[in-house]
Amino acid sequence: MEERGQWSNKVEFVLSVAGEIIGLGNVWRFPYLCYKNGGGAFLIPYLIFLFTCGIPVFLLETALGQYTSQGGVTAWRKICPIFEGVGYASQVIESYLNIYYIVILCWALFYLFSSFTAVLPWASCSNPWNSGTASWEAEFPFLLLDLCVDFLNSSSLDNRTVPANATSPVVEFWEKRVLGLTDGIHKLGTVRWELALCLLLAWIICYFCIWKGVKSTGKVVYFTATFPYVMLVVLLVRGVTLPGAAEGILFYLKPDITRLADPQVWMDAGTQIFFSYAICQGCLPALGSYNKYTNNCYRDCIMLCFLNSATSFVAGFAIFSVLGFMAQERGVSIAEVAESGPGLAFIAYPTAVTMMPVSQLWSCLFFLMLIFLGLDSQFVCVESTVTAIIDMFPEVFRKKGRRELLILVIAVICYLLGLLLVTEGGMYIFQLFDYYAASGTCLLFLAIFEVISVGWVYGADRFYDNIEDMIGFRPWPLVKICWLVFTPGMCIAIFLFSLIKYTPLKYNNVYVYPPWGYVVGWLMALSSMVCVPLYAVFILLKTKGPLKQVLRSWATGKLLVYSVPELA
Repeated sequence: MEERGQWSNKVEFVLSVAGEIIGLGNVWRFPYLCYKNGGGAFLIPYLIFLFTCGIPVFLLETALGQYTSQGGVTAWRKICPIFEGVGYASQVIESYLNIYYIVILCWALFYLFSSFTAVLPWASCSNPWNSGTASWEAEFPFLLLDLCVDFLNSSSLDNRTVPANATSPVVEFWEKRVLGLTDGIHKLGTVRWELALCLLLAWIICYFCIWKGVKSTGKVVYFTATFPYVMLVVLLVRGVTLPGAAEGILFYLKPDITRLADPQVWMDAGTQIFFSYAICQGCLPALGSYNKYTNNCYRDCIMLCFLNSATSFVAGFAIFSVLGFMAQERGVSIAEVAESGPGLAFIAYPTAVTMMPVSQLWSCLFFLMLIFLGLDSQFVCVESTVTAIIDMFPEVFRKKGRRELLILVIAVICYLLGLLLVTEGGMYIFQLFDYYAASGTCLLFLAIFEVISVGWVYGADRFYDNIEDMIGFRPWPLVKICWLVFTPGMCIAIFLFSLIKYTPLKYNNVYVYPPWGYVVGWLMALSSMVCVPLYAVFILLKTKGPLKQVLRSWATGKLLVYSVPELA
């Protein structure tokens, strides 16, 4: 049986975790939430959740993996068997992420390949996929993007108005050329073969990034985790030198303290922390499990958390400087061009680059940044799934060639399931995955049980002793207080608020899903959450003996005493 691997050095671990947690959400979600929820004032609830929930749970999961040297399922089995369902639940969420997150990469690859043209294909209405091109161009020439800017900035509108059904060439490229979007989820249509090929390419790259375990992953992240920063700096410098950039940045940061009275602002801050820190997804225990026993995971976690939040904050300058430029060029308010999620990446930013000189260059740089931001998040996520499975069945998979075969099987299955998301109606399925399967509600639910199992059942002091045994000192006392009081309390509050304020998903805030669509969405959400109570009941029914004795034995765990391994 092959030995379990370890990181060659601390840098590989740090870059792997950074690659996982610093992803697309830092670029397209945090800046939008910041502007939407009071600008600079949003940093107040964000930092509160960072110190009371983000850092404590981040440390908990990483230290758990390092102490047990186990993946996202068996680590919980070691310390608190009755809550092993938390591990299974995180793997369910991770499986959903493996299927749908990589689809974003295939869209970005499509845009990247489309950028190698003399004229960007989304820069005009003169393409075969554009609606009513011939007649509209004659009557409404301002529908052409290159004329649209000049027309909107002109002093006279020539008494012409934009027709109600008019749309921009950028939107048409996205919906008609890329997605081939149908009327609804009931019409999936055919597979978009170009997207299917891009998806295949993304999976091939992902496979070879992790096929040799931490030996290959640790080397790949030297490039994939650092290159996005180079691109971000380049785009930031370009953005702040554009006319209108200052207005965009001011719009991003201008504080509105009154927004703090809105509970939705606090909910957005809390869920953003859980999204961006990869908490409750099984990734952190898996990555931490490849550390040396004496690695200072406490210092690493603090550093990585601040790096993640700082990246999100700086990305806002790069994004809103460009949005400020676009708003000025079009003569509209910044609120009209500000987008979040795919709308920012595939509509707002592509619109902005068409207004810049050498637009193809800036388009390529932007989509390269997106690809590398998403790539390491994707392959580290798959690596975490593989780690969990191998640690559950070491006698089966720790044999020569078995790991590579397991990754291949996972990649093929996820690719085939992912083909549903690159059909003409696949965007509707993608939104279900994003809104329900990997929602903040699911992550909050798991976080509650994570901190209860470690803080109250296994024992916060006991876990502090374990951490001290590894790093030589006890972490800041506030972390333990958070595990016992603040983290579960705040997670429960946000979880309940998210249920009370639940609003059904609407695509583009317009399309209403059929009832069975919402049923599918909630089934995906519940499929992870039910793992926790179901596994606890299963364990109790499986074990014989008085109930009190059974609860004590399965709750406190039978943790092995780990000896400090020889340092290489």
